[in-house]
Amino acid sequence: MSVAVFNVAGFLLRYPEFTAVDPALLTTLFAEAGLYLNNTDRSVVQDVNLRGVLLNQITAHIAFLGGALTADGQPRPVGRVSAANEGAVGATFDYTPATPGSGPWFNCSQYGASFWAATTSLRGARYFPQPTQVEGFLGIGALIGRGVV
Repeated sequence: MSVAVFNVAGFLLRYPEFTAVDPALLTTLFAEAGLYLNNTDRSVVQDVNLRGVLLNQITAHIAFLGGALTADGQPRPVGRVSAANEGAVGATFDYTPATPGSGPWFNCSQYGASFWAATTSLRGARYFPQPTQVEGFLGIGALIGRGVV
């Protein structure tokens, strides 16, 4: 079975901002990323190396949303800043919770937005028309039945 295997060193080389995050947590998040992109030989992304890159983007996205990059480990607020106060420092964000796995959910971080943009060609219907018989063509069976062949 062809699966992308998580490489902590490779992940941190690409995303050095996650260096302080426990490698066991990153490994768990990589497994969770498989909920959003199939990591088996039946994946729509057949190139295992490309699938690994995409799963790393999702891993970084999930880690970011979970607060892995904040000093206190708390999730960062997401959404558009709708109001800000300077005295007593405050901010209000417009954010309607997005369904995990949706475009708005992925666009809550630069990592998810990169994944969403990179996978545009994978989202959408693929139409495969049924073969049609050419009118007027009798086929070999019909010719045999008529004694022509």
